[in-house]
Amino acid sequence: MTATATRSEGTARPVRLRPARLSARDVLRVGGVGLRTRPLRAFLSALGIAIGIAAMIAVVGISSSSRADLDRTLAALGTNLLTVAPGSTLFGADAQLPTESVAMISRIGPVQQVAAVAQLADTPVYRSDRIPAPQTGGLGTQAVTLDVLATVGGTVAHGTWLNEATARYPATVLGAVAAERLGLGAAGPDIQVYIDGRWFTVVGILRPVPLAPELDSAALVGWPAATTYLGLDGHPTRIYTRSAERHVEAVRGVLAATANPEQANEIQVSRPSDALAARQATDEAFTGLLLGLGAVALLVGGVGVANTMVISVLERRAEIGLRRALGATRGQVRTQFLAESLLLSALGGLGGVLLGVVVTAGYALSRDWPTVVPLWVMAGGIGATVVIGAVAGLYPAVRASRLSPTEALATP
Repeated sequence: MTATATRSEGTARPVRLRPARLSARDVLRVGGVGLRTRPLRAFLSALGIAIGIAAMIAVVGISSSSRADLDRTLAALGTNLLTVAPGSTLFGADAQLPTESVAMISRIGPVQQVAAVAQLADTPVYRSDRIPAPQTGGLGTQAVTLDVLATVGGTVAHGTWLNEATARYPATVLGAVAAERLGLGAAGPDIQVYIDGRWFTVVGILRPVPLAPELDSAALVGWPAATTYLGLDGHPTRIYTRSAERHVEAVRGVLAATANPEQANEIQVSRPSDALAARQATDEAFTGLLLGLGAVALLVGGVGVANTMVISVLERRAEIGLRRALGATRGQVRTQFLAESLLLSALGGLGGVLLGVVVTAGYALSRDWPTVVPLWVMAGGIGATVVIGAVAGLYPAVRASRLSPTEALATP
């Protein structure tokens, strides 16, 4: 565009007029015109983005919170617990741990704690003597040494743990699952369960034991009482050991041969914390699948934004023609619609991040987990919305900028 300017001497020279530049504030203002004039459509379009981002934030946040809870549990319980259990003989029969295996394992230098349990065959637990024998509820009875609770890191929810006195008499401590299935929420001298034709007083109820879940669904009785009243033969079925962290692998290497020197191949040695870590790995694989579903939802939201912007261009052709007639360049029109698409996606992204954090916090609190939402996933969510907004708005913005003023103004 040119114009004529007059010099002081009276001669004229052409002057090129340049269109005004849009400041960042102007870009935001004109980009928000479509959002302000069509709030419901903008809300619904942003909602698609928000749902996709919220799904991804919640999936990663819940997984991270679960991992933090596992780390907290392992930090509290330790990873130095090893268990020894009988396997199978060469001919496929069930092997046995020797009666002296606990004493032999306790002689291993780095071993700090040793405890044993024995699963008692055909000794189900009943709430009363009127319950039919087949209705066992999957509960059994285990004889335990007094140091089992401290060795496996268990705690008592109600009542007390067995002591030197109660371990010799018909008294029992119920695991968390056993107490729930028997309908018992408290222990006391007047609370009894029926085991092998005899009443046992419930002196305590345990909380769940993450590193020894086999104790959760059992009635635990003292080793002397099991020998006297339930026919315990003295063979343990599982031995728990604690050793210094730096010696765990060394102890693991000699446990089988120490527990049964004659048939070391019949002994199984495991580390319960490895099972928890494996479960976490499974959860992470499932998290990857859910992230993929969240990405699909985010893609659908981006398509919704693109569709909204295309319709917006068609509906606002007269506005585009008027702006072009008043001097707006193609670049400025393109910037306006691209900014509108970015604002729409950014609003959905911010809402999705907030919603994802709220969902994560709510779920973590319901499970008594620490709430952990990594900063990278929140930043990634916002970044993804910016990319989606740019991609979704690029074609409508280019289409709007190519409309000539006469063509746009002639549209009814």
